Amino acid sequence: MSARQHTPDLRADGFTFKRFFIAHDRCAMKVGTDGILLGAWAPLRHESRILDVGCGSALISLMLAQRCEGRVPVDAVELDIAASVQAAENVAASPWRDTVVVHQADIVEFSCTTPHRYSLVVSNPPYFAAGVACASPQRTQARYTSSLSHEALLHSVSAVLMPEGRFCVVLPSQIVGDFLFLAESLQWHLALRVDVADNPRRPVHRVLLALTQAPIDPVYSSALLIRDELQQYSPDYRALTQDFYLSM
Repeated sequence: MSARQHTPDLRADGFTFKRFFIAHDRCAMKVGTDGILLGAWAPLRHESRILDVGCGSALISLMLAQRCEGRVPVDAVELDIAASVQAAENVAASPWRDTVVVHQADIVEFSCTTPHRYSLVVSNPPYFAAGVACASPQRTQARYTSSLSHEALLHSVSAVLMPEGRFCVVLPSQIVGDFLFLAESLQWHLALRVDVADNPRRPVHRVLLALTQAPIDPVYSSALLIRDELQQYSPDYRALTQDFYLSM
């Protein structure tokens, strides 16, 4: 059966998309809007190879594989053993089992040993500074930068990104300024920015960024509302995610 013909069965133990299923009961971070936003938005050009840093359940990896119609190899790197096993199972059950490869590895070590270079790197990274521990060490690792600092992440991506490649991330709005200041100090350049709000009455809470190692002029900025005044999905959000959500 081809990828285009594949229709996943509805199941209660994860999240069913139009063309694949994500089980996430062994992953610290469940399927959520952040990952869906990044997987649907990350700009695709003429990609040769894609890297997903901290892939979790492999959600973003499989979204990108779908968008590329399985023509572009995707390496999905995940430090947590349980999450990496589940990610590999999700990939194996998808139409892109021959396209996406899950690596149980630390991205710092992976970036030093992989022979590949990437035209696109994506990450939904840890974003909180060390604080009150979460209920499980697995969730603490996924949420706090003590497991992967933003500086280490930027250095690791720099080591494997092609000269004209792009690094795309999704971050909480309150830390974007510090992240961009750090990135610029490490010779990264902002290419694209999207400020995301839940609805017109709510402030921006997430930001999508595309960074390059070559200066880009001009920098493109835009805004995205997830829901409208009536709390229905906005036309822009529907257009962005309609290839994935069953309800769209």
